[in-house]
Amino acid sequence: MKCIDEISKIFAGSTVAEAASLVKGEELFLVYDAAAGVYAGEFIDALTGDAKVLGTVALEVSEEMKNMDTVLSIARSMLSAGVSRQALVVSIGGGITSDIAGFTASIYKRGIRYANIPTTLLSQVDAAIGGKTGVNLDDYKNMLGVIVQPEFTFICPSVLSTLPRRDFLSGAAELLKTLIIDNSAGLYEKAVEVLSMPPSGDLLPLISAAASVKAGIVSRDMYEAGERKKLNLGHTWAHAIEHEALLRGDDITHGEAVAMGIIIAAERSDSALATRLKADFLKVGLPLECPYPLEALTDAVRRDKKAGDGWIDLIVPHGIGDVRIERTAL
Repeated sequence: MKCIDEISKIFAGSTVAEAASLVKGEELFLVYDAAAGVYAGEFIDALTGDAKVLGTVALEVSEEMKNMDTVLSIARSMLSAGVSRQALVVSIGGGITSDIAGFTASIYKRGIRYANIPTTLLSQVDAAIGGKTGVNLDDYKNMLGVIVQPEFTFICPSVLSTLPRRDFLSGAAELLKTLIIDNSAGLYEKAVEVLSMPPSGDLLPLISAAASVKAGIVSRDMYEAGERKKLNLGHTWAHAIEHEALLRGDDITHGEAVAMGIIIAAERSDSALATRLKADFLKVGLPLECPYPLEALTDAVRRDKKAGDGWIDLIVPHGIGDVRIERTAL
């Protein structure tokens, strides 16, 4: 097992079973994506005798179930299982699973610990790192939530070999986003090459780099007063796109919306950069064009949780490794 970031307690291993060594002597409650049930089973089977599973909840994951009803259902299951304030909630799945599980843990009995075992690329490089938890309110993304850091995050790149290509690409958008924000390790160009191919061993250095960038930013600005806002690159437009897609019944993943959002932001900033990003995203297999007119997204942008009174801080890319926070009137 390898430690990627000591401050944020991010570890990597070759199998999910290795994460069992991080929970010795703990009372556990597992919340997992039903589609990741095999990995939940591997984790449980690897637990030593002094770790105890008090209960489990399998989620049929979708954006539609990412709401307070699901949180309350999990909390009732925890209460019925006798989960105490000393227990540890373990999330196994993608970003929706870690968001819901972390949020439930953060409010159950006024807050208990949680840990993440992310099983999608999107959650390994972004959603499961940084402590943001929450659920949607009606059709608006992540309107209810808190920032609370996980006990640890355990990353296992080998699980990505069975990930559907579309889900893999959703995570590719977040990985590229992170390297556009901070390319100090010089891995952006390599990431474009590696992400255009099926998952391989070359992914771990990229995942590690992206996780370290995000963890570093979060450690310096946990509550998004300044630098952490840069992690929202593409997301203001992405959340508006997702909102519009839900209203219309269209199928657009979070990563696809993020890719579109980054292109929108680049086109409003630097045409040469936008051209380069379009070529890179096309090579990876990411969508480029938003299917909705920008006017249709305006109301959702105004209601974005980051919006102020008549303004919003947009994250604008000016180059690879050069993104800026620019206050924009709405």
